[in-house]
Amino acid sequence: MHSRWTVAGATFVVWALVAATAVYWGLKLSARPAPVPVAPVVRATPTADPVAVARLLGSAPVFATAAPVASMASRFALLGVVASPGNEGAALIAVDGKPARPFRIGAAVDDGVVLKFVDKRKAQLAARVDGPVLVTLELPLRR
Repeated sequence: MHSRWTVAGATFVVWALVAATAVYWGLKLSARPAPVPVAPVVRATPTADPVAVARLLGSAPVFATAAPVASMASRFALLGVVASPGNEGAALIAVDGKPARPFRIGAAVDDGVVLKFVDKRKAQLAARVDGPVLVTLELPLRR
């Protein structure tokens, strides 16, 4: 009925399918999974809110008690500072005896005067942010 070559050929085909299946599943199970793309970590640096700084430092009206003075340093009064790492920060400054207002670095404090730099207890004013310092204001010592 069946010739010897038919049985041998059918056996060869069956074993070839078994070998192909073993190779397929061996490769499938040993393959590394594709890496999942990781989103970059972005850290948002908190910025100082000048209005909140003013409330925190108790911005009360400051009234001038003397006649107008000619010195530029006497026109400005530093009432508070928020300094942060980098070139960020804000200062609470009263100009010409008016109520104190918060200013960020680079903001115009008065005509031709900007806030250049803030530190723990001082603020520097200049004509431009990258210009020379005109006035250095310091916080009064607490008693």
